[in-house]
This record gives sequence, C-alpha cells and structure tokens, in this order.
Amino acid sequence: MLGRATVLVMCLFMLFGACTGAIQSPSEQQVEKTVSDAAVESTPESSFEGVSESTMTPESEPSVQPEETVPEKSVVVEKIVEKGPKDVSKEVCGDGVCGTGENATTCPKDCLCGNGKCDTSEDITSCPQDCMCGNGKCDVGETQVSCPKDCASTIWVPKPGTTWQWQLNGTIDMSVNVDVYDIDLFDVPVKTIQSLKAKGRKVVCYFSAGSYEKWRTDADMIPQAARGQKMDGWDELWLDVRHKGVLDVMKKRLDLAKSKGCDGVEPDNVDGYQNKTGFPFTAADQLAYNKALAAAAHQRGLSIGLKNDLDQVKQLVGDFDFAVNEQCFEYNECKMISPFIQAGKAVFHVEYPPHSKSKVCNGLKGMQFSTLFKKLDLKEWYEVCP
Repeated sequence: MLGRATVLVMCLFMLFGACTGAIQSPSEQQVEKTVSDAAVESTPESSFEGVSESTMTPESEPSVQPEETVPEKSVVVEKIVEKGPKDVSKEVCGDGVCGTGENATTCPKDCLCGNGKCDTSEDITSCPQDCMCGNGKCDVGETQVSCPKDCASTIWVPKPGTTWQWQLNGTIDMSVNVDVYDIDLFDVPVKTIQSLKAKGRKVVCYFSAGSYEKWRTDADMIPQAARGQKMDGWDELWLDVRHKGVLDVMKKRLDLAKSKGCDGVEPDNVDGYQNKTGFPFTAADQLAYNKALAAAAHQRGLSIGLKNDLDQVKQLVGDFDFAVNEQCFEYNECKMISPFIQAGKAVFHVEYPPHSKSKVCNGLKGMQFSTLFKKLDLKEWYEVCP
C-alpha cells in the first residue's frame, strides 16, 4: 500500500500535468512528449530495480519534482524557435540602408542627414552635405542650370541666328521654312504641333504667366485675390506673382506644354514690377518668380525664354535658354539683351511698323539677333532682314 503522502503527491502531480497539457498547443505537447520520452530513454532501468509498492515508504520513496523538467523542455523549445524563419522586419532599421517606409523620423540611424546618401526625403536644400552639387548624382532640387556637373543637359538651347516664325493668331501657316515656330499653347491643337515637329521644326508654346485672361480654359483656377489692375491697352488683368496660387497654375500650364509636345515655352508678362499692377511687389519678387518659372520648366525638360524684362537680363540669363524681345530697336535697348548672345543663346526679336525695315536691319547688323517684322495682329504675315 502506498503511503498517504505518496498518494497525495502523485495526485497533485497528475493534476498539474493534466492542466498543463490542457493549455499547451499541440506543438508544445509534442515537444514535452519528446522531452519526456528522451528523459525515460536516458534513465537506466536499474534506477527503480528492487523498489515495490510494498517496500516504498514515505522516507524511501523517490522525490517527485516536476519543476525540474521545465528547464530541459525550455531548452528544446528555444532550439526549435532558433531554427525557424527570422523576423527580418525588425532588422531593417540599422542595416545602413534607408529602406522603403523608413525616414529620418522612424529610423534616423539609416536616414539621417549626414549618412553620405541623398535619401528620398532629402534634397540639396534640406541636406546639402549629402545632396551637394558635385557628388556625381543629379539629386532632387538640382537642375542642369544649378548643377551642370551632375545633371547632363537634355534641354534644347537655340543658338544665335536661329530662324523663327511667331504666329499667335489665325490658322497656323506651316509652310514657312524656319527652325522654330512660336505658337499659342491653348489654341493650337496637338495635331498641328506634331505636324510641325515632323517637318523638323522646334515648337515654342506661348502663354501669359503674368496676366489673367478670362477666355483661357483654366482662368477660374487663378485665385481672385491674385487678380489686379487692368493692363494698359489689353483686356487682361495683372497678376500678383507673390501669390502661391499663381505659380501653381503656371506649373499646370507647363504640364500642358509638356503633354502637347512643345519643346519650349514663352511665358509673357513677366515684368509686372515695372507696371501698375495694383500690387506692391518688387523687382526682387519678380526675380524670384521668374527663376521659379525657369526651374519648373527645366524640371519638365522644357526650354524657356525670357520675354522682355530687360532690367533683369544679367540676373536671369543663366536661368533662361533664349530671349524673346519686342521693339528693343525702337526704344534703343537692344544692347541690354546682348548677354544672351554672349552666352550662346538665341534672341528672338520683333519690330512692328512703321519702322523702316532697312533702318532696323542696318542698325542690328552684326548683333546676331533673329529679327522678324510683324503686324500687331501676330498672324501669319512676316518679313525678315535680307
């Protein structure tokens, strides 16, 4: 007969085992079974020889300590886990690479400015030490103009003496044998642009970047607060170029030019600071706006011309790819555009009647301007110097 203490201990042990098995998963039960079998197999058969129910007493019965099997079971479980797949998601941050979904906030050790890599969230302004011009990569925020050593130029830059036709009204006469056509961005269909390019012509698309024209399809996008005084002699309103909404609309117009296949753009009315606009913006405001237009055009692979704005030519010749000028001969201002010629960039120049053609041509001889004579309606008619 077993002693009462022995029976009590064995009952508790059996109860403990049943409870443990009830809460274990099948895999854990299998592990424990493996451990138990291993323990039995490793135990010599002579360990219990000579021990019988009749001879066992409380003083001589083996000490049952179920807790001692737990460490051995834990070891086996740990080894099995080690053989399973690792959670690589916890190892991404700190691997030296700013991975997808990481940024300077979630993983500064990999994405911090100063790690030697120009990460997605960085540019030349926010992290110049990683995105500096000269690092061999055309980083976000850099252009061919701001960093030519890193950004190879794909922008078309017409040379001095390039021939052109300027027609903003009427059906486009595509028979003119010139290098460049300057036409209206909104009014000319894509088919015409494609036909001109098929003939080997470059296409410049005109739009006003400094005035509100109520007939344009995107006119309602220009904020009411940015519409100023009426332009002298034209049914247009000056725009406040300091208003962010104005530049946003112009960027969409550049997108339109790109989508239609234009090679370059001619943004007009970019000299509002010299006129009565109804807004107190300064020459510095105009300069910043014009530079922003040029940068936005280049980001889209478009060439861009500086229209008039002679007082800022020296400051903008590096940002623009050619110049478009009206009546510099009439106002004795043509020398102010010469920095473009000196930079190897075309000056597309127009004079209107009643100036004598011979007088203008003789006066501009040797200046390498691409001069046209046009009527104010800017239809197909034109003349050039012999």
